[in-house]
Amino acid sequence: MASLLILGGGESGVGAALLAHAKGIDCAVSDSGSLPAPYRAELVAAGIPFEEGGHSEAFLSTAGEVIKSPGVSPTAKPIQYLEARQVPIISEVEFASRYLPQENKMIAVTGSNGKTTTVSWITHLLKRSGRRAVACGNIGFSLARAVLDGSAEYYVVELSSFQLEGIKDFHPSVSLLLNVTPDHLDRYQGKIELYAAAKMRIAMNLTAKDDFIYWREDELTPKMIPVGAAYQRHSFSIEAAHEGAAAYLSSDGSTICFAANEAQSELTLPVKDLALPGRHNILNAMAVGLAARSLCIEPEAILDALRHFENVPHRMEWVAEYKGVAYVNDSKATNVAAAIYALEAQTRPVVLILGGTDKGNDYNEILDLVKEKCRSLLFLGVDNAKLRKAFDGVLPYQEATSMPEAIAKCAAMAQKGDVVLLSPCCASFDLFHNYEDRGDQFRSDVLAMTKR
Repeated sequence: MASLLILGGGESGVGAALLAHAKGIDCAVSDSGSLPAPYRAELVAAGIPFEEGGHSEAFLSTAGEVIKSPGVSPTAKPIQYLEARQVPIISEVEFASRYLPQENKMIAVTGSNGKTTTVSWITHLLKRSGRRAVACGNIGFSLARAVLDGSAEYYVVELSSFQLEGIKDFHPSVSLLLNVTPDHLDRYQGKIELYAAAKMRIAMNLTAKDDFIYWREDELTPKMIPVGAAYQRHSFSIEAAHEGAAAYLSSDGSTICFAANEAQSELTLPVKDLALPGRHNILNAMAVGLAARSLCIEPEAILDALRHFENVPHRMEWVAEYKGVAYVNDSKATNVAAAIYALEAQTRPVVLILGGTDKGNDYNEILDLVKEKCRSLLFLGVDNAKLRKAFDGVLPYQEATSMPEAIAKCAAMAQKGDVVLLSPCCASFDLFHNYEDRGDQFRSDVLAMTKR
């Protein structure tokens, strides 16, 4: 049995297993449920031992070190068993960072909101400026898998509080804490301070050579920065009293300003030229620009990328947040494997839209993940009989035969803090011309709803 045990067989766990295997480390994977078919196939191909349906003592008792996937609760019985035996428990990002070459740069991003957009935008900026960059972490492509690939020089890592719980020596060059609002408090004894402290771990190993970027008006983040912290601190602000902020709005609110410093001149951009609209995206753009300035990216390249950026359409495309509910367009997920990847990336309760033209799907492959991640389901299709049979009694569901009907019913089912995810598992030809048409209608109907 392996000395390195990985608890959880999703993207994070399997990515860690593949990296460990490539480095010659004996490892095994243990999952309390059923492994998604794509991940099981990767483990089989690599010859990595695994178990499903529970964590056996045979696996747990021989572990010399454990990588805990983010979804595994710190109070789970296997964790208690391992802690009682003083077995070191780390996160996948901690493990992966051990194998990141020193000459490579890691930019780490956390926060309650805006992580995915900011990570994608920074990655876009770096690529547009001629750098080899990859977006990874909680965005759906694990850091371990990115390190194993080895083709990037900049690793832009989205991090949840769950991932940050398990770091020890994890050391980014640039760290961003975008904001802290109530989230996952069931995991933190109902105390936002504990949740915030988990987020703040992103800066725990920063040195005088490193940069920490944060929102000046956040209620908690500025209070958590230690007095005399060695790292370089750069705040962004959209309030009038912005003295000392590294990025701020002009007094009339028309211009984003990046303040001059010892090495860089002032940089400005009209808000009207920003690629993405909305107050939240002004904040995101400030964070992106400050990260790029910390990496000494050329000023014109920064402005160019802030002017020209689009989230990838139809693939985990963030559309809007309305009444506290996020809406994500993953219409390109036309098979079970693609939907698995989408669900694995979610950190909020999901109202999942499934359905369309079935291509011989085996929904048993996604059943455990649906139970874990979803609050309710919406079947969008002409014939939903197979979906009803697969999920009847699993979760509450409703049905729709048009996108407007689907959006209305999802909005009614969702609760504040949820995400409505269009990740259908099926082709689109029963109700739509193609997946682009389906995704375009989703986007259009969601945006129309937000303007009512």
